[in-house]
Amino acid sequence: MKKHRVSRVAEMIREVASETILFKLSDPRVKRVTVMSVDVSPDLQHARVNVSVMGTPAQQNTTLKGLQHAAGFIQAQLGDRMRSRYTPSLRFVLDQGVKHSVEITRLINEALGNSASMNPSPAEAALEADLDDADLDEDDDFEDEDEDGEEEVEDEQEDGDEQPPAGRADQTKPGS
Repeated sequence: MKKHRVSRVAEMIREVASETILFKLSDPRVKRVTVMSVDVSPDLQHARVNVSVMGTPAQQNTTLKGLQHAAGFIQAQLGDRMRSRYTPSLRFVLDQGVKHSVEITRLINEALGNSASMNPSPAEAALEADLDDADLDEDDDFEDEDEDGEEEVEDEQEDGDEQPPAGRADQTKPGS
């Protein structure tokens, strides 16, 4: 079978499964689920639906059992949308990709934090100081701006005989 057909079917299964889980399932066990991807066999008979479930391992197992229980309903919804000879049988699998990426990011940040605090080179220290100074300068630039991104005009005009700042089209000259 052509590869593009398998990928189109996989995308359709992902869409239908996501919509069904989100809007049509009323099982209280199934909550905080994201359908990450779908792997379809070349003969379109079987599909593995990779889901990410937020929560403890016990909550994840409970949610997977609820999804397996609702697989027939989701498959029926898929059969209504998909016009083919066979509707793939669905199997739900917990996708650990998000959990692994968060853990790897934490480890990288921890390693970078430890190595940077131990021996910063003079060039790194100077660069860090320049960045800190630049951050302070940028913050000062935004303090005088109102909601529209325009600078606010301070009330230093006591007598009213001074001209408004040049380039401000929304202000008129006194006496006009």
